[in-house]
Amino acid sequence: MNPEQFREQLLQQGIALSDGQMAQFDAYFKMLVEWNEKMNLTAITDRDEVYLKHFYDSISAAFYVDFKEVGTVCDVGAGAGFPSIPIKICFPHLDVTIVDSLQKRITFLDALAAELGLDRVHFHHARAEEFGQNKAFRGTFDLVTARAVARMSVLTELCLPLAKKNGFFLAMKGMQAEQELKIGAKAIATLGGKVKDHFAFSLPVEDSERNLYLIEKVKETPNKYPRKAGTPNKQPIE
Repeated sequence: MNPEQFREQLLQQGIALSDGQMAQFDAYFKMLVEWNEKMNLTAITDRDEVYLKHFYDSISAAFYVDFKEVGTVCDVGAGAGFPSIPIKICFPHLDVTIVDSLQKRITFLDALAAELGLDRVHFHHARAEEFGQNKAFRGTFDLVTARAVARMSVLTELCLPLAKKNGFFLAMKGMQAEQELKIGAKAIATLGGKVKDHFAFSLPVEDSERNLYLIEKVKETPNKYPRKAGTPNKQPIE
């Protein structure tokens, strides 16, 4: 998917990008490739693949969730900024917070935000488990998202505590998501969530399966969650 096809595909989904926004995506791609030579940010560096598998794939969340109605977003384990930075470029009003456990990725994101001229973006070097227990952030976000970071039972424990009551956790998944959801059902209920919607679609060009789960936080998460760093992965709620 070249940049022109990227713009056209998004337009078909009702997202019209200005020349300025296209220039931001171009700068993002160039900086991603440049920094990737110094640190491992992504295995995907071909331009058309970056536009499809990173940029378009990230923005696909906005085909099903109305980001015009969202104010604050927290992206857990965003790596090189996916999905939240491409979404932020498309919807500049968003206030975006990114949490990542690796300082080098935070360094990249700081430089990226400056290069792209993004405001209302905040980067935190922290384990998601610790961040979810921080009273300054816990239960404060309209939408919390994560893209294929861990299995659903683990992701829910990392993400749902950060969403405000009646807010949402958006899990972006690939294949075998239905099985993951069944295994993660206990975690979702325990942490105060309820599955509101499931959207399945195929990524254009390569026709790979994608699944989005929108989980509403219907009650407050018990204080003991998330548990200490590493525990959700070792002893998932299943």
